[in-house]
Amino acid sequence: MLREFKLPDVGEGLTEAEIVKWHVAAGEHVKINQTIVEIETAKAVVELPCPFEGTVSALMAEEGQTVDVGAPIISVQTEEEAGGSPEDLVPNPPAEGAVEPGVHGSPAPKQERKPVLVGYGVMASSTKRRPRKSATAEAAAPPAAPVVPVPAPAAAPVPQAVGRVAVLAKPPVRKLAKDLGVDLTTVEGTGPQGSITRDDVQAAIGATVPAVGLTAPIRQAAQGREERIPVRGVRKATAQAMVASAFTAPHVTEFLQVDVTETMEAVRRLRQLPDFAEVKVSPLLLVARAVLTAVRRHPMANSTWTDEEIVVRHYVNLGIAAATDRGLIVPNIKDAQALSLPELAVALNDLTERARSGKATPAELTGGTITITNVGVFGIDAGTPILNPGEAAILALGQIRDMPWVVDGQLAVRKVTTLALSFDHRLIDGEVGSYILRDIGAMLEDPLKMLAWG
Repeated sequence: MLREFKLPDVGEGLTEAEIVKWHVAAGEHVKINQTIVEIETAKAVVELPCPFEGTVSALMAEEGQTVDVGAPIISVQTEEEAGGSPEDLVPNPPAEGAVEPGVHGSPAPKQERKPVLVGYGVMASSTKRRPRKSATAEAAAPPAAPVVPVPAPAAAPVPQAVGRVAVLAKPPVRKLAKDLGVDLTTVEGTGPQGSITRDDVQAAIGATVPAVGLTAPIRQAAQGREERIPVRGVRKATAQAMVASAFTAPHVTEFLQVDVTETMEAVRRLRQLPDFAEVKVSPLLLVARAVLTAVRRHPMANSTWTDEEIVVRHYVNLGIAAATDRGLIVPNIKDAQALSLPELAVALNDLTERARSGKATPAELTGGTITITNVGVFGIDAGTPILNPGEAAILALGQIRDMPWVVDGQLAVRKVTTLALSFDHRLIDGEVGSYILRDIGAMLEDPLKMLAWG
């Protein structure tokens, strides 16, 4: 029996996703729950498992193609007729008025995240769907399920073959190739196992353009005086969220310059303890602990505004802004207030590593309650961060550097940083916001106060 697997909504209420990488090809045998494809949504790269067992008949979408939720992406010839349709494997949408776990103040129930077809159905969205590409050529495929046609590049035609042409390249390399107009099927990879690297893509541009020097002139020669980058994925989601936040929540930002010499000494001593032998300890760890302590002392910092009511959360999903090749994302540590300091250190390391490698799950990228953004890693002293939608506060940590400071009436060289706290003035007035920032600064000046107040 020929079965079609349709692109599901992966629990984010999205309407489309981009095919990043196929893990199977036409003619291969697949098993239930075997990973068959990686897709990129506005939140993360997600692996999709196969809902049935059989032989792949055809791949119905190409790598790099944007597909609407509900559109078939692969057909599989099963060995025997199953009792239900593929749609039966996708959970039904929630009842009207239901909310996603962890939203509007209710803690997400601790349930095991099952790999088989996630999603609650497509939520209403103001985002317009990207128009489908018109078919200009037909690719060879079994008659029962034709592959979506993709025209071959005119400059370097690729021989037609049944199935697809396998191309090994990481998502950032694919994005670079797309931005530069390079067809990866025409590029010879020099990376591990023949994978295509960024240098290979740049070399492909250089091979078609007269040598004019550095990368920037080459790109200009190849593309003219302007570069057009499609707005989608993380960039599109971030833009929509920031615009919604900036024009909905009345922002206030306060700044505080802090002597963190004692915090830096505490970090040095923590690194020597056996409990932290297998984990990276940075000043961000103590900043995170200070924020968690401040939230306990000032619960409104962990609230949200719903127009009908103010919801004060008694749990903290601590967001940590991370710069990735796909853009800025903010994964969060669930129930961070319940973690010990070593557990918090492990969680921070794991979360940031997964985020930067594109492995953060949609669940980790939603449901945050308060955020820290470390602009100091870029050599920046301070900024005015914009709130994540639904959150009451966000703390920006500036770079830590040697500065002249008065200590006990004497001028000394100390480790100094600037803290910037943005907050929603509907939830936090100036007095409470000042107390929150003052307490965080006091704990970083004297880390013992984290013990006294915690």
